[in-house]
Amino acid sequence: MKGFPEGFLWGGATAANQYEGAWNEGGKGISTADVITSGSHTVPRRLTYKNVKTGETGSISAFGPNTKIPEDCIPAVIEGEYYPSHVATDFYHRYKEDIGYMAEMGFKTFRLSINWARIFPNGDDVEPNEEGLKFYDAVFDECLKYGIEPLVTLSHYETPLNLTIKYGGWSNRKCIDFFERYAKTVFKRYSGKVKYWLTFNEINIMEFAPFIAGGLADPSPQNRAQAAHNQFVASAKAVKAAHEINPEMKVGQMLAYQPSYAYTCDPDDQLLVMELSKNTLFYADVQTGGKYPAYRLKKYEREGIVLDTEPEDFELLEKYPADFLSFSCYGSSTFTTHKDVDQGNGNFVFGVKNPYLETNEWGWATDKNCLRIALNTLYERYHKPLWIVENGIGWDDKKEEDGSIHDSYRIDYLRKNISSMRDAVNLDGVELMGYTMWGCIDLVSAGTGEMKKRYGFVYVDRDDKGNGTLERTKKDSFYWYKKVIATNGADLE
Repeated sequence: MKGFPEGFLWGGATAANQYEGAWNEGGKGISTADVITSGSHTVPRRLTYKNVKTGETGSISAFGPNTKIPEDCIPAVIEGEYYPSHVATDFYHRYKEDIGYMAEMGFKTFRLSINWARIFPNGDDVEPNEEGLKFYDAVFDECLKYGIEPLVTLSHYETPLNLTIKYGGWSNRKCIDFFERYAKTVFKRYSGKVKYWLTFNEINIMEFAPFIAGGLADPSPQNRAQAAHNQFVASAKAVKAAHEINPEMKVGQMLAYQPSYAYTCDPDDQLLVMELSKNTLFYADVQTGGKYPAYRLKKYEREGIVLDTEPEDFELLEKYPADFLSFSCYGSSTFTTHKDVDQGNGNFVFGVKNPYLETNEWGWATDKNCLRIALNTLYERYHKPLWIVENGIGWDDKKEEDGSIHDSYRIDYLRKNISSMRDAVNLDGVELMGYTMWGCIDLVSAGTGEMKKRYGFVYVDRDDKGNGTLERTKKDSFYWYKKVIATNGADLE
């Protein structure tokens, strides 16, 4: 069986707020992720806050488009609450061990995020935190020692909390300048060490979780639209800065994407899927395509949304689009206008249950054609190199008495997904740069805040309440993925 092109970048992906820990060490400031509690599949994660006048505390759901911080309140860490990001799985102190595991598997690349608040603790600081810069120097040096190319996300669901408290988050245009300062600082510092960058993780999650994606204090439709625009402009400025600092640097977009299927052949279902797809692809139309599509401008016109823009904004977007399009894709979703269909527990987060797919306990399904469809859709639309930077499956892995972890379900999921993307490359001619499986070392689930919803090739001894030794153990999938990389994707058995 034919594998992937020479130089294909195999690896794994993580995010600082779910993996790094050391939330108040090394001069790091508090980020939006640090005030979000744990949850579960049935209990939402909560954003905790404190009333600045009365001192009373409370919480609201951290996810969802309507997470609005109450008047006279600020997000805050509350004593007695459990915040998974504070320790996560402790990459900060164990990075050499973990990168060693990645090297043993044969990783060509490692996607990680820089915690913005570790470099600029308040977000609006004039000077960066040198101790934070040195930490990532050490991480990148360790990667390069093994020939592992870092792929670095600048903002992965962790905005410095001060930017939310003082400015309202990304709905304020001042954040563009703060981000540009941050981007230029790390581009210059790590020039020669990091070639590949991403600006905002899953930028389109601004639609569904504006506090998570942009630290918004008030998630009104106007503010969400403005925050997205501000991130677009900030991303274009980052592309411009990277190219000026080192022409070898490439800056990509990161989109949350999943194929959307109509549940029936009812034309109303087809129209619904078209509209939902537009809501996702709009973000790539601007950030990768370089301009606002007419359909989105019409939507803003109907909703009375008027963006606060500068004359050079649109010139920047057109002149400095993303160099490549990266995306997350865990599965597909199915939608219908029919109210008599079971609306609960769709295949991922949205939609209805697809009767042709099997799901796990979190409602996630394995769709063997998912990645081929996704890759073709995006490549035909944007004609730019693609990179799958998140794909994986969460499962409650169990450790046997002899210490082994048999995760055949994960191997089966990955086999089908990698086979699907292999077909997109070899049969359809899609230009695919690499693949970084999500959560290569066990980390905290972003959606539920759980540890038992595990993704990795390496098991970490930690539970949902923060107990455990943090000891690492290889799973069966570790050895399977090592073989996949060694054969460049030719052997998936």
